[in-house]
Amino acid sequence: MKAQAKNRSRRLRKKLRVDEFQELGFDIAWQLPADSSEDKVDSFVDDFIVQVIEPRGLGFGGEGDTLWHGLICTMKIGKCTEEDRQAVERWLTDNGATAVSVSELYDVWWA
Repeated sequence: MKAQAKNRSRRLRKKLRVDEFQELGFDIAWQLPADSSEDKVDSFVDDFIVQVIEPRGLGFGGEGDTLWHGLICTMKIGKCTEEDRQAVERWLTDNGATAVSVSELYDVWWA
């Protein structure tokens, strides 16, 4: 027996963050050298945001010192892409981060 499609209004779909209002994001984590100064860590994170996060219209929420973890999603309602994931991973790896971990895309509201 086929499941019936749910006929939801645009308002309800937006409120539930489904269909065209679904938001996909991904988790990230990375390590910087243990002897990194506070200024070096700050500079790394600033460059990360300016060079890869903002130009792609993404947002980053996270924390750390030499070991960082956080969530990346879009700044507007929307979906991160596989290209976003790859760009973030490539930037981190190319700029000296180690133990870089980037999750698969997932629904940030219903995970």
